[in-house]
Amino acid sequence: MRRAGSTLRSAGLIAPLFLFLAVFFLWPLWTMVSVSVRDPAVGSVLPRTAAAISSWSGEGVPDAETQAALVADLAEADAIGLGAAVRRLNSDVSGFRTLIPKTQRAAKDANGQPVDLGALDRRWTDPAFWTAIRSAASAYTDRNLLASVDLTRNDAGAIESLPAGASANRLIITRTFLIAATITLCCLAIGLPYAMLMAATTGWKRNVLMMAVLLPLWTSLLVRTAAWFILLQDQGVINGALQAIGLTDGPLPLIFNRTGVVVAMTHVLLPFMVLPIYSVVNAIPKTLMPAAASMGAPPFAAFRRILLPLAMPGILSGCLLVFMVAIGYYITPALVGGPNDQMISSIIAFYALQTANWGMAGALGLILLVVTTVLYLVYGRLSRSGSPLGA
Repeated sequence: MRRAGSTLRSAGLIAPLFLFLAVFFLWPLWTMVSVSVRDPAVGSVLPRTAAAISSWSGEGVPDAETQAALVADLAEADAIGLGAAVRRLNSDVSGFRTLIPKTQRAAKDANGQPVDLGALDRRWTDPAFWTAIRSAASAYTDRNLLASVDLTRNDAGAIESLPAGASANRLIITRTFLIAATITLCCLAIGLPYAMLMAATTGWKRNVLMMAVLLPLWTSLLVRTAAWFILLQDQGVINGALQAIGLTDGPLPLIFNRTGVVVAMTHVLLPFMVLPIYSVVNAIPKTLMPAAASMGAPPFAAFRRILLPLAMPGILSGCLLVFMVAIGYYITPALVGGPNDQMISSIIAFYALQTANWGMAGALGLILLVVTTVLYLVYGRLSRSGSPLGA
């Protein structure tokens, strides 16, 4: 009984943690995955049609039974559900916005009697409209996942690329990873020597260096980005100083381009690189480098063969953190970047807030989730293997 009571108390203590993870982590992830593959708009409104059209060969027009099922579904459909179905179908084939309401009025006027759809509107004799209904009838689809990487399915069901200019998701994804990788390298180039300097100093000097890293974390991200907006503009402090000392004759283009995005995001994400490296480098015995020097090793050789391999776990952690955070950034590129510098988070916000296309927003978010998961697994494998880290 005592053991059972102790187990219950332990479970009660950790229950809030599991509840927090379920509500604020697992549930949002499941919702994102679900909306990216679910497409119930048509199947829920046209259930009889979805069942009947599944056996259609795709040639000509469906049989009279399928057409009668469509008429019956439209006669009973409500306005709200039918509106969502029309938007979904019209995204595949233009013309459903006028065809479906016209057919619904005829179906309701028929009072259960057969309706000749071909005589009602010649568009019902076009197999493309029936193909669109069949492809959208299933409650689950890979349409959004394929569209997120500029792919689609043709009438035969084979995967092919979207026409040129129809979508730029693949370009934006590539740009996102390129910008994130550039920022990661910039943070590493600044953060590694800075972390080593912090580990080499003591007393008030180390505290000052640490405060310089931590203070930006205590400031709002929007405030920091706005500060760079002021500094980088044509009449800003940086351009003013460069012109005052005679290095430039006019203002340099430092904002609304890739330069502004990299500079601002490097400053914002630098603490995520410095702190992991510092925590590892600070634990390395201070006697290793003097010992290597006493045995005749040049400073660079001692750094490359002793300090760098021992600091590699911190470097990998910092790079992973910076890259994972950078690929999901939204505010900084939106404020200081130009049209060709917007990242995938901006496209997710566009689909979610402006077009209410939650399926595409979830599919693009799923890409970020997959990439970060793969990176975490690779890092975990490298950390466990030991050999790539050097020791």
